[in-house]
Amino acid sequence: MILQNAKKWYHAFLIFLKWLLLAVLTGLVAGGVGVVFHSLLEWCGEFRESHPAVLWGLPFAGVLIAWLYHVIGKDRDRGTNMVITAVRSNEPVPPATGPLIFVSTALTHLFGGSAGREGAALQLGGCIASVGGGLLKLDEKDQRVLVMCGMSAAFAALFGTPAAAAFFSLEMVSVGVMYYAAIVPCTIAALTGYLLAGVLGVEPTALPYAGAPEISLVTMLQVGVLGLLCGLLSILFCSTMHHTAGWMKRFFPNTMVRAAAGGCMIILLTLLCGTRDYNGAGMNVIIQAASGTVVPWAFVLKLIFTAITLSSGFKGGEIVPTFFVGATFGCAVAPLLGLDPAFGAAIGLTALFCGVTNCPVTSLLLGLELFAGSVSYVGNSSFLFFLLACAISYMLSGNFSLYGEQIIVYSKLKAEYINVKAD
Repeated sequence: MILQNAKKWYHAFLIFLKWLLLAVLTGLVAGGVGVVFHSLLEWCGEFRESHPAVLWGLPFAGVLIAWLYHVIGKDRDRGTNMVITAVRSNEPVPPATGPLIFVSTALTHLFGGSAGREGAALQLGGCIASVGGGLLKLDEKDQRVLVMCGMSAAFAALFGTPAAAAFFSLEMVSVGVMYYAAIVPCTIAALTGYLLAGVLGVEPTALPYAGAPEISLVTMLQVGVLGLLCGLLSILFCSTMHHTAGWMKRFFPNTMVRAAAGGCMIILLTLLCGTRDYNGAGMNVIIQAASGTVVPWAFVLKLIFTAITLSSGFKGGEIVPTFFVGATFGCAVAPLLGLDPAFGAAIGLTALFCGVTNCPVTSLLLGLELFAGSVSYVGNSSFLFFLLACAISYMLSGNFSLYGEQIIVYSKLKAEYINVKAD
C-alpha cells in the first residue's frame, strides 16, 4: 500500500513538473506579448488625446480592419468565443488571429473606438498557447489546458490581477463547472505573466477604494439591492450588445460598409456629447467614478458607444467597458440607496462584471485585486459586500452572457443539469 501510494505521488509530481515548465514558458511568452500590447495601447491612448483630430480617421480605420479580416477569410470573426470553443472542443486557434487582433485593437484605440483590451489579451494568449501546443505535439486535453494558461498569462500581464486571471480561464467556459485540473498551470502562468510585467515596468491596475460602511443588516440590504440592480443591468448590457450586432449586420451586410458606418456614428455621438470620455477604454472615467464623481448618465452613453463600436467590426473587448458601465452606474445609484458613491462604484464594477461573465469567484478576486488597499479591507470584512453583490448579480442575470459560446451547465436557480448555451 505504501509503495502504491508512493508511485501515485511520484506520478503526480512528474505531471506537476511538466506543467510547471509548460506554464512558466507560456507565461513568459504570452506575458511578454501582453506587455508589448499594453505599451502599444498606452501609446495609442496618449497619441489620441494629444491629437484629437485622429477621431475623423475612425471610419477609415474600420474599413482597414474589415479588409484585413476579409483577406485572411475571417469575415465572421467570433472573437473571444473562438477561444472558448478551443478550450471546450479543442478547436485550433488560427495562427493569424494573434497578430490580427493585435493590430486591429491598436487601430480601434488609436482612432477613438469605444472598446476594451481584454478580448484581445485572451485571444492573443489563446493563440500563442494553441500554436505552442501544436508545435509541442501535446495531446488534446493538454492543449486545452495550455490555451487556458495562455489566456491567464496575457490577462494577468495586462491588468495586473493574477488571481482573477487564473480563475477567469477556469470559470468562463462552462458555467457551474470549474476546470480544477488546470488550476495549477493557470495559476503559475498567471503569476509568471504578472511578475514579468512588473519587471518590465508595467504597473498593475489599481483603483481607489473609499466610503465602505460598517457591516450591518442595513448595509447588507443596501448592497444587496445594488447587486440586484447590477444583475438587471447585466441583462440590459448583454442584450444591447447582441441586438446591436444583429441590427448592424441587417442594415449593413457588407463588413467594410458596416465598419465605415459605425465609425461615422461614433464621430457623430462624440460631437453630440461634447466630450471624448466615451472614446477608447475610458479608464480615466472609471477612476473618477471610484473616487465618487461621475455624471449620472455616463453608464448609458458608454454602453451605446461600445455596442456600436464592437458591432461595427472594430476590435478590443467588452470587459473594460463593463468596468466603466458598472462603476459609473454604481456611483450614480449608490446615493439613492444611502451608500457612498465611491463605494457604490466599486460594488457596481465588480457585480456587473459578474453578471455579464457568469464568473462569481473571478469577480470576487477581481474586486479584491483591483481596488487599492485590498489586503487591509479583507480584515474588516468589506470583502463580504463584494461577495454578496456578486452572488445576487450572478443569480439574477439569468442565462445572459457576453459570450455566446459559454455553456450554462447547471441552473443558477436550483441543483439541475441544463447544459444550454448562454443567451
